[in-house]
Amino acid sequence: MLMKEYRICMPLTVDEYRIGQLYMISKHSCEQSGGGEGVEVVRNESDTHPQHGLGQLTEKRIHLSSKLPSWVKAFVPRIFYVTEKAWNFYPYTITEYSVSFLPKFSIRIETRFENNNGDNDNVFGDMPTPAENVSFLDILSDPIPEKHHKDSEDLSRWQSNKTGRGPLEKGWRDNHKPIMCSYKRVQCSFEVYGLQTRTEEFIHKNIRDILLVGHKQAVAWLDEWHGMSLEEVREYEQTMQEKTNSKVKSSQNNTGPPAASRTSFFRSISVTDERCLKKMGVTTVAMSDPSASSVPPSPMRLNSNPE
Repeated sequence: MLMKEYRICMPLTVDEYRIGQLYMISKHSCEQSGGGEGVEVVRNESDTHPQHGLGQLTEKRIHLSSKLPSWVKAFVPRIFYVTEKAWNFYPYTITEYSVSFLPKFSIRIETRFENNNGDNDNVFGDMPTPAENVSFLDILSDPIPEKHHKDSEDLSRWQSNKTGRGPLEKGWRDNHKPIMCSYKRVQCSFEVYGLQTRTEEFIHKNIRDILLVGHKQAVAWLDEWHGMSLEEVREYEQTMQEKTNSKVKSSQNNTGPPAASRTSFFRSISVTDERCLKKMGVTTVAMSDPSASSVPPSPMRLNSNPE
């Protein structure tokens, strides 16, 4: 299992980002959906944690088979999705990812938000992350994939009309007020001989890119969400979820096999794919029931289950 802790600072307060996070995730999911791929929201409902209190549980299906590198496509079924379950007990969240036919694959992301510049070395309260496993991500200067670059999201030229913040300058993390940090402890596991290291490194590379893009957008879109109430952003979230689900499903209905065929395929992958997986020592399993709900204990492997 490969574990890393990412720390991403933003020129916001933790209270502000509670709204910005919901807005950013909803808008970004809609932007990235289409052509039969993207994020389908299965459920979004209140939930209670014995330690963290009242929160929100969201379950999503992420359809992304065409976005995989060729070496992954070689052993992954042609049509599949990743299940994401997220428990939002702000300012603490848990996100878990699973793939039904790969029981040895798991990703768990714990996040805690604090009003500081990333100087808390034991933010999760159990044990400090080894320094060599901590990475600071700079939303101003760290590179992102070219396909995600937009001039309007260049924080060296960005300025908020509502708050007067920006543009960000080199060394901004040391002196900007306000400032907050998103601490993310990411545990990734793919226990398949010969593929574990390569796959886990690939997953962390993609997680890093996603974190940078998402946090940059939350800041760049500040004037779009700043001043919204929690009720207003939840209404926006519901509207965008309906739009996103419609984009994904309409494209699948137009270009993919019938729904019944897809359901059968997800529950029993093809003989060819199953042989490939067995050669790698992977045992296939049936799809779990998405209606089953429980708050995850900590720590937890991703058996029944991504900002």
